[in-house]
Amino acid sequence: MGPYSVIIFIPVLASIVLFHIISWQSIHWWALALQMAWQTACHLWLLYKEYYLQEEITLRLFVMISALMLLTQKITTLAMDIDERKVKIIPVDGGMKNWFFSGSAQQILMFLSYLLFFPALLGGPLCSFVEFHNQVSESHRRNYPCFKQVTKGCLFALILQTLRILVSINISSQMSLLSCRHLNCVYTMWTTALLFKLSYYSHWLLDESLFRAAGFLKENQVDGFQATFYDADIWTLETTHKISVFTRTWNKSTANWLRRLIFEKCKVGSLLITFAFSAWWHGLYPGHVFGFLCWALLVKADYRIHKYFNPCQQSWCRRLLYRIFTWLQTQLIVAFLIMAIEMRGFKMIWLLCSSYNCFFPILYCLSLISFIKRKT
Repeated sequence: MGPYSVIIFIPVLASIVLFHIISWQSIHWWALALQMAWQTACHLWLLYKEYYLQEEITLRLFVMISALMLLTQKITTLAMDIDERKVKIIPVDGGMKNWFFSGSAQQILMFLSYLLFFPALLGGPLCSFVEFHNQVSESHRRNYPCFKQVTKGCLFALILQTLRILVSINISSQMSLLSCRHLNCVYTMWTTALLFKLSYYSHWLLDESLFRAAGFLKENQVDGFQATFYDADIWTLETTHKISVFTRTWNKSTANWLRRLIFEKCKVGSLLITFAFSAWWHGLYPGHVFGFLCWALLVKADYRIHKYFNPCQQSWCRRLLYRIFTWLQTQLIVAFLIMAIEMRGFKMIWLLCSSYNCFFPILYCLSLISFIKRKT
């Protein structure tokens, strides 16, 4: 990151100070507000450089903003742990000499270690401070990391990257969304979204392998700590016929963070508010706002549709046809959402909405409207 690392260090040090001057009852909202204000300012600075100054965003800037977004997760998670009394702040009392040898200094060092833990800032899964502390405390009992799991993760990531290259070669010889016509646009959208998904899957596997190499994600541990780290449940993501299941499984640690931070604390419109906050957290590009708000509506429609059609699946033939149709629908809707979110701009939104690709989300939205009217 080079000089941009200062943008990471400032909120880390500020959050440590905040934890010691704000009461534990209100620390959660203070940490969330200040960290999101800092992150939003950085996102606006990037938008200014990219669109107004027409400057190319360098790799260092991308790494910096990604690390800052993940740091937001860690700071707010620690603040929620303090708010829920899972972590208690040791007050800073006495002179400098007494403070240095006190438990407060040790706790601050642990906070710094947790917030600046580099495998997590590079894209690794999220864990709470308590889990991190327990893993570090027990590290002397483990003689070596799980090399078998690390090797397996790296091998799978290599296979996925190879598959991604093969798919990209095939796409390069096909039409793009700018020149495609009719049903060819659906195929182009699906294959392009597949490239993004393969890239995410391989990165998640490498991130998990890095965590294992650092001594985390112990082998033969099924419950608790390990269960929160499986961001790359590829089988579930690619075989599910429910958008809601895909949403809960996609980047599971971030989904759990959003559920705990926003969804469980909102009494009205929790689903829509959660996705709106996700768009804000991602940077408020036009594609982010459009994509995440559409995602919220489609998840709501997905709940209604499956609840309505479940009693109709009496025979195995009906169940099979229903699963095939809803699986195809889920795959194409997910491709639509990924394209809107990843491409970010108004131009891509217009290309998606003016082609056959918009048929699939519109079908679910019309179903949601019909269910609401029927209920009223």
